[in-house]
Amino acid sequence: MSMHLETSDNLAHLKQVRQQVLGQTQILQNLIPPTVSYTTEGNVLIIGPEDLARLAADKLANMGQRAILANESITSQDEDHLEKVMNAAEDVESYYNKLIEIKGFLGQFQVKVEHDNGTADLSLVAIRKAHFDLILDLSQAPCINLEMLPPGYFYVGQDEAKLTDAIAQLPELIGEFDKPRYVKVNSDICAHHRNGIDGCSRCLNFCPADAIASVDHKIEIDPYLCHGAGSCTNACPTGAISYDLPTPQALHSYLNKLVTRFRSAAQTAPVILFHDASLGASLIGDELPGAILPVELEEITVASMDHWMAALAWGARQILVLNTEATAPTLTQMLNGELKLANEILDEMGQPQRVSVIEAKQIADLATLIEPSASWPMIVPGEFAATTKRETLYEAIDHLNSQAASTDACLSKSNIPYGKVSVNTDNCTLCLSCVSTCPTQALTDGGEKPALYFVEQACVQCGLCESACPEKVISLTPQINFDATARQSRQTLNEEAPFECIRCGTPFATQSMVQRMLDVVGGHSAFSANTERLKMCSDCRVKDMFEDILQDPEKQLR
Repeated sequence: MSMHLETSDNLAHLKQVRQQVLGQTQILQNLIPPTVSYTTEGNVLIIGPEDLARLAADKLANMGQRAILANESITSQDEDHLEKVMNAAEDVESYYNKLIEIKGFLGQFQVKVEHDNGTADLSLVAIRKAHFDLILDLSQAPCINLEMLPPGYFYVGQDEAKLTDAIAQLPELIGEFDKPRYVKVNSDICAHHRNGIDGCSRCLNFCPADAIASVDHKIEIDPYLCHGAGSCTNACPTGAISYDLPTPQALHSYLNKLVTRFRSAAQTAPVILFHDASLGASLIGDELPGAILPVELEEITVASMDHWMAALAWGARQILVLNTEATAPTLTQMLNGELKLANEILDEMGQPQRVSVIEAKQIADLATLIEPSASWPMIVPGEFAATTKRETLYEAIDHLNSQAASTDACLSKSNIPYGKVSVNTDNCTLCLSCVSTCPTQALTDGGEKPALYFVEQACVQCGLCESACPEKVISLTPQINFDATARQSRQTLNEEAPFECIRCGTPFATQSMVQRMLDVVGGHSAFSANTERLKMCSDCRVKDMFEDILQDPEKQLR
């Protein structure tokens, strides 16, 4: 297969192939996707300077009940302006209570204010309802401080164009509405909390809509607040949080087919361009360079590093991610972190830096931007299939590594969910508390044999084992290990011969644990008469105690 530059001779052919491949390749979607429903009667609270709020309320006469929360001084003392205000929305009550907080979403907004030396729900006071359905916020700064605002909350400030747009949209939000339930949580493989110990909290750090919370030590996602940004699924190291539209497997399958079909028909490797479904889609248009295959997502962070690497391993030559001003700052921060790590991994294995985040202003220069990658070393497509998030990423890394330097080094990097566990065997008693807390079975026991085993590829560096260890002998080393054999094989972190009961010969503990008991409690009065019982299994210990009592009448009386 040739890797040639896009010239005028083949450009039309590549565009034709792209059109055919995109037309015949679809992302498999759930035919009946899970949804959440919002119900509203159109009861709206307008917040802001009273003059602007009253003028806005006057334009919303076709809504349900209206109320005004005046939280700022009027904006103008002009007589004509004030006369218009006095004559506007005369049937709408204004309230001047201090705002404490706003919580909720379309159809369920709770607005707490100061009232009679305490607090009150403004909706109960103003419209005799348990909640407001919609909020129009004309304040200088939004009353809800989130990067992605909840549905039903319109922040327009004092922007006339935004206000006009909001007043046009608000009457359309009366009735019942469905929205996809974008993500799902599998608590069984979540590394957030185990056995009373806190572990991974990566997803909690990256939600721009504040839709994720730890409730009773379990990760829960509020589907009514969730915008489908995908940052939580991207950050989750175990795959416990997964996107549902599309599922990670469906997106992998789609990418595999896109790349494979394009390479076969065009005889050249494509460039994958991820973009969001709103602003990104409107920016790219139809005049892309022929080798670029656009992939539309709800948000660009829905595709994570395993998707980037897998697409490359299946034969794409380059990955572009279009970031726009519509992307929340938190998502941009995450994206840049993943980009840096991806290219450090590629650097370490001797591959070109095949992943780039581009801005809107670079769209016009895409042909120039992708031209160098046409002459980069060709990737022979890998034949692996996508499985779990973690396994797929490592399959892709190993294949890309085999196509370059085949390094067996380790890339050390702080705060990544990949790495190894080490144990100080001098003080480890093989109590196996670490095994019982490990959410991914990276740590396992030896069954009948006192042993602790470890598989690096399964370790997500959640820290649960380190926190659970009573002897404090466990340490974590975050790293990407390019030695696939070492990373996938079962390592023995510690093992001992079992200690056998001195009465019946049954193995019941480790040598080190019995020695620790002798050291710690051997001098205790309860054992001072017979420390040999510490060397017995529980059954024999009880038997020995009763035999001792039966042989001594004074002990029976005591």
